[in-house]
Amino acid sequence: GFPLDLTALILAENGMTVDEAGFDTEMQKQKERARNAAAMEAGDWVVIREGESKFSGYDFTETETEILRYRLVKQKNKEYYQVVLSDTPFYAEMGGQVGDSGQLIDESGVAYDIFDTKRENNLPVHLMKKLPESTTDTFVARIHEEKRRQAEANHTATHLMHEALRDVLGTHVEQKGSFVSPEVLRFDFSHFGKMSVEEIRKVEELVAQRIRADYRREEFRDVPIAEAQAMGAMALFGEKYGEEVRVMKYGSSVELCGGTHIPSTGMIGTFRIVSESSIASGIRRIEAVTGANAERLTYEREDILLAIKELFNNNPNLIKSIEKMLEEDIQLKKQVADMKQERIARFKKTLLEQDIRRRGIRVFAIKELMQTEMMKDLTFQIAGEMTESFAIVAGTIESENKCALTVMLSKDLVESGMDAAKLVRNAAGLIQGGGGGQPHFATAGGKKSEGIHAAVEQILKEADLAN
Repeated sequence: GFPLDLTALILAENGMTVDEAGFDTEMQKQKERARNAAAMEAGDWVVIREGESKFSGYDFTETETEILRYRLVKQKNKEYYQVVLSDTPFYAEMGGQVGDSGQLIDESGVAYDIFDTKRENNLPVHLMKKLPESTTDTFVARIHEEKRRQAEANHTATHLMHEALRDVLGTHVEQKGSFVSPEVLRFDFSHFGKMSVEEIRKVEELVAQRIRADYRREEFRDVPIAEAQAMGAMALFGEKYGEEVRVMKYGSSVELCGGTHIPSTGMIGTFRIVSESSIASGIRRIEAVTGANAERLTYEREDILLAIKELFNNNPNLIKSIEKMLEEDIQLKKQVADMKQERIARFKKTLLEQDIRRRGIRVFAIKELMQTEMMKDLTFQIAGEMTESFAIVAGTIESENKCALTVMLSKDLVESGMDAAKLVRNAAGLIQGGGGGQPHFATAGGKKSEGIHAAVEQILKEADLAN
């Protein structure tokens, strides 16, 4: 997705070019792959028995059921089955909460995996790679209970965090989107600026207080919408509400929600915010984890801190040690920069003292072990002091597999038809590289350092500036 024109510009600055024809070919291939991946072919429904699907997942994690109908689906070069059950504890993806996974168990005890549950035309559809041998049996539909509990903990945490955000930032905060899985929760909300470290910490503390309070789940089903609003229930973004709604209450948190939730807030365990960022003008996003995933995050951060302490010989005053190291680093970088400038100044003085001319043109042919950026700086410094026709042709060797060519020409030589970019491109093959630039200044990078001398000589010869 990175723009082609910016890619070409960056490559040119680093002595390389874009194979635009190759890019266009590969882009066309990618478009074909995307079209093929997005296409879904669904067969006709095979009806086993008539009936409507009933969701029992608010109350049960497993239930007896029968297959009502199924069909074969082909998508992204894969095949799977969509299965509709008469009674299901599987929550179908909706309102940001991912669908349940689990098993469909036949009468002989053979289990068939349900890897996801989607909602299609408001109907829970179970996705299976393999159908039971006998689709007319009675089955037990059983969700993956641990994953459900983890998702429920994250979902309930979004409710607690929503309330905490309004307490800390203000009542202008409104939910604008969410994603809830067993691993992570993502919460988008309206707010005008980046949250401070203190604000993020305060939200974490308020959520933690509500977790420790171990508020019991209070659930109100089939409540008239007006009555729910009178209870102070907040509608969640993206939800469509009918005349009757479901209300979830944990302490002072009251929201309309059709998702599944943990029996009490204490079961969430631990809550940690991983990141806070902007996703659009006036819209912020928080990513957070709970329970075991939050503990894992804490351990990872502790491991990083312990490793840093070991690097500083377990110095008890770690922050001061790091500050001292950073100060020393700044001083060392300044010393290195000064040394580079001293070297450039000495080298420039030596070059300017020489007076090599070809056809009345001042020629600087340089082949040095030097960083490319230093050579570029040197080239511009020399050019800045020249008042006559000049050509600077430099070959820089940084390592065995890293080298560069640099060419700078005076204005009159460019006007006479000489082109630095063309000279560089023609010689770049000798260093197994590529490059380009402008008529007065061009560079090329390569990985064959032993070819740098021959490349410089070729440029001089092509420009008719050789001995």
